[in-house]
Amino acid sequence: MGRATEARVEIGGIARAHGIKGEVVIVTHDPDSDTLGRVKTIFVAGEPRTIVQARDTHRGWLIALEGVVTRNDAEALQGTPVEVARDDLELDEDDVLLHDLIGCRVVRQDGTHWGEVAEVHAGEMQDLLVIHDGDIERMLPLVDVFVTNIDLDERIITVDPPEGLPESKLR
Repeated sequence: MGRATEARVEIGGIARAHGIKGEVVIVTHDPDSDTLGRVKTIFVAGEPRTIVQARDTHRGWLIALEGVVTRNDAEALQGTPVEVARDDLELDEDDVLLHDLIGCRVVRQDGTHWGEVAEVHAGEMQDLLVIHDGDIERMLPLVDVFVTNIDLDERIITVDPPEGLPESKLR
């Protein structure tokens, strides 16, 4: 099964407990996401959890989860990743999740092999593709001028990297 068809997608993590009644603060990877306000179930450390109440704040989502009723319960979840069912994301046909890019082959404009996406660093200003080609690691900004095509069906990303892009040796 390829990454593009995985049933769940990580959208953030539990940052901390809030108050004494078991609420948690969830910070999403996309600060503009309203997913937590729409879904009924999230997955915390892989386990399904029902959302009893959700409200968006400037510091993250305040979430009350069924079965999490004390501050100790909430503190035990701190640092845990939060996922949702992929179908709950309401993606448009040409939307691409950064997670889906991991494992894609990377080729230059002329079709020359340039590596494989090992990971994606989500940044505030721009995202970076971490590309491994043998023992070489490259970091390419995920911007239209450098990433000219993404074909998730074929799992190929076409790039036009700038001259002098730094490379480093993997250990």
